Amino acid sequence: MNSATRNLENDHIYVIKLTDVMKAITHSETPDIKHIESVIDIIRNFADGIHHAKEENLLFPALGKKGFSPQQGPVAVMLHEHVEGRNYVKGMVENLELFKKGDKAAVALLYQKMSGYAELLDNHITKENNILFRMADNVLSDAEQENLLREFESIEQNRTAGTRVTDYINSINALALTYKV
Repeated sequence: MNSATRNLENDHIYVIKLTDVMKAITHSETPDIKHIESVIDIIRNFADGIHHAKEENLLFPALGKKGFSPQQGPVAVMLHEHVEGRNYVKGMVENLELFKKGDKAAVALLYQKMSGYAELLDNHITKENNILFRMADNVLSDAEQENLLREFESIEQNRTAGTRVTDYINSINALALTYKV
């Protein structure tokens, strides 16, 4: 049976592939601006805009109804890490802009932010897949999982033109091929 948690775990496959791309990019002498802009776009619109929206707007509130507090415990940790990830992305954007304006020293900070984000997300996803989602599977009924899955599909489909989930997955796969990850 497909479930809400399996849907999120499927997203994680591609987010991990993206973090592998990011790690590979940080070993490049000269950053490929277009690739980094693509990575940032994918993070903002797929990892954060779709995936985190499914978690923050639907799964976490459903878990809240089952007694999971957004102020402490596993959901609180996940929410904190989402904010931390957004801060890394902000730093990536700022340092990429500095690099594009000719500040060669910004590359080191850009790569530092990319590496930090990749490490954060790798650990975050491990915790979600192995702990939080298993807890969710134990407290959510099949009907609740199915309802969440339908709501997830609504988030995935109600995107602006040209921003389908498959487009982001295809972009991640193309970057992974380029960087051989």
